[in-house]
Order: sequence, then C-alpha cells, then structure tokens
Amino acid sequence: MTRHDAKSAGSLEALRSDPGRLPLSVVITTYNEEVNIADCLRSVLWADEILLVDSFSTDRTLEYAREFPIQILEREYFGSAAQKNWSLDKVQHDWVLILDADERVTEPLAREILTLLIQGPSAKGYYIRRQNIVLGKPIRHSGWSTDKVIRLFDKAHGRYPNRRVHADLDIEPPTPTLRHPLDHFTYRSVEQYFEKFLNYAEWGAAQGYREGKKAGFLEIAGRPSWRFFRTYFLQRGFLDGLHGLVVCGLQAFGVFLKYSWLWEHRVKESLGEEVDLPAFDDDAATWERPPGSENDPPE
Repeated sequence: MTRHDAKSAGSLEALRSDPGRLPLSVVITTYNEEVNIADCLRSVLWADEILLVDSFSTDRTLEYAREFPIQILEREYFGSAAQKNWSLDKVQHDWVLILDADERVTEPLAREILTLLIQGPSAKGYYIRRQNIVLGKPIRHSGWSTDKVIRLFDKAHGRYPNRRVHADLDIEPPTPTLRHPLDHFTYRSVEQYFEKFLNYAEWGAAQGYREGKKAGFLEIAGRPSWRFFRTYFLQRGFLDGLHGLVVCGLQAFGVFLKYSWLWEHRVKESLGEEVDLPAFDDDAATWERPPGSENDPPE
C-alpha cells in the first residue's frame, strides 16, 4: 500500500492535514434555506475555506449559518450562473467545490476529493454524480439516473455562461467523473417542488425570450408530453413507483408552464405591451475570467 493509499483509508483529518495537499474552497449559494443549510455546512467542514453567498434570505438561513466558521456575503440574485461566477472571484484558493444548500458531501466523497488533491488532479474539472432523494426515497430512474454536474474544478479554467437556468460550467476537457456521489435532497414536499419550478419556469421563459425562442402548439403541448413519455417510460420512471409517477408528472408540468409563460411574453410583445422579465446580470465582469487567469491569451 502506498502512502496515498494509506491516507485514503485514514480519517478525514489525516487527509486534510497532508502537507502536500492542494487547498480547497467551497462555495454555497442560498436563499431561504433554513431547512438545509446546517446539514450542508456540516458536510464540508473539512474544507480549507467555506464561502456562503446569500440572496437576502428572509428566514433563519443566516442565523444558522453564522454558527459555523465560514465567510458570509450577500448579493442580489440574478440566476445561479451569475451568483457562482461572482463567488468564484471572492474565494482564496484555486480549487473550488460548488454546492447547493440541498446537497451533502458524503464522507466517501470527501475522502475521494481530498485524496485527489493530495495526489494532484490530472484534469481541470470533475463531474460529480448526484443521488437525488425525494420525500425520503432515492430516485434511481425517472431521468435522474445519469444526473451529474461539474462541481470540482480549478477556477482559473472554468466559468459559467450567461444563462438564468441550466448553465453548465464552461471548462476545457477532459472532465472525468468522481466515483462517489453527492446526496441531493431535491424536494421535501410537493409544495416546495411547486415553489422551485415556478421560479425555474419563469427564469427559463425569460431566458428563452431573450434568446428569441418561440412557443407554439408543438412547444406547449408536445414538449411536456414528450418529457413525461421519455422520463416515465423510456427512462423507466415507473420503476420508482408512485414517487416516479409524481416526479415525472411534475417535471412535465414544469415544461408546460415554462412554454406557457414564454407564449405569454410573445403575445404581449405582439400587442405592443411591456414584457416583464426578471433581472439579468449583464455586467461583463461577471462572465469573463479575471485578468491573469491561466486561460487568458498571451499579450
């Protein structure tokens, strides 16, 4: 067994204290996450730096967060990508782990990340799979079986594109996938699901409007129907039981709502009425890599 193998079999503290390990910053963005924030923070206390960027929560999120040794900043929310890019410029270390408040880093994943940072990463970024949990049950099908996101990366090589929703990190390949997943407590109730997908539908419709997308019969009727057929039948959501039926049905309804909202924007536009969109962050500094990053072209 090599020294690194021995370390990976040891405690988190042994891995964390390895003098050759690259330091890690964790970024968590929040808004009204009092139910989740404490457990999320506990799962990453082994990191060298934790930055929480809050969008002026009105619940007890910040009260609970201040019980932990972390840095807290507040910023108006312009979408997940804008918030994360802004946060990347505020952390000290090159290697960053991005988390949502409803996610947890399991101990096996923490060990894997620390071991990688000891051995030296071979790539600029890494996918992490997510185990999605709905009302206490892991969803293993329903379109979520292959859910993975790039969350561990060298910030000098990664930036999010200017999109309100579904913004995947722009980073040079290859991007291998870590072995162990995040626990993702996606929805704790149908009410919470509705609150989230109302936001996603509004933002997705606004993004589609800005990108010149249309919303006709095929989009409003066809896309939701296809989403349900694909997730419930082709991706075997029925194997998740009633949880799968509800998850697939709600996903389809979210698609219907997004394109209905986009249709409303187009109708108002045709009538010469004002189209009310959520605010976007169009500050170029949010989307450009900071000067001196390794991806800047030579002068």
